[in-house]
Amino acid sequence: MKNHQTQVRVRYSETDQMGVVYHGNYVPYFEIGRVEWLRNKGISYASMEESGIGLPIVSMQINYKKSARYDELLTIHTTFKSQSSVKIEFDCEIFNEAGELLTTAVFILVFISLKTGRPTAPPDYILELFKTLE
Repeated sequence: MKNHQTQVRVRYSETDQMGVVYHGNYVPYFEIGRVEWLRNKGISYASMEESGIGLPIVSMQINYKKSARYDELLTIHTTFKSQSSVKIEFDCEIFNEAGELLTTAVFILVFISLKTGRPTAPPDYILELFKTLE
């Protein structure tokens, strides 16, 4: 399955004085979505790093449609979009409890060797996962 959903409740510390989520706090929400997408596919991000592979963001585009607010339960939709050589791309959306679309994003990440800091091919077990998503 290319899609996965997870939920997070907005904490007070993530908001401004008006109870609105600060724009920079959406990036960690999307990270939660990507990490849980991998976990749902049987891949532990921590194990991947322990084996010497990192997956940093090299590009992100975020569009804010409507504000998230304190104590709302948000649903993060993460969808695998594509993979080519060392890159992986995700489309992401965040919805509030009423089902309203709050934010959309596109992320491109690159597999790197943590030893060298250079791009590297994804491990075989991840390449096998990609084959199941085609």
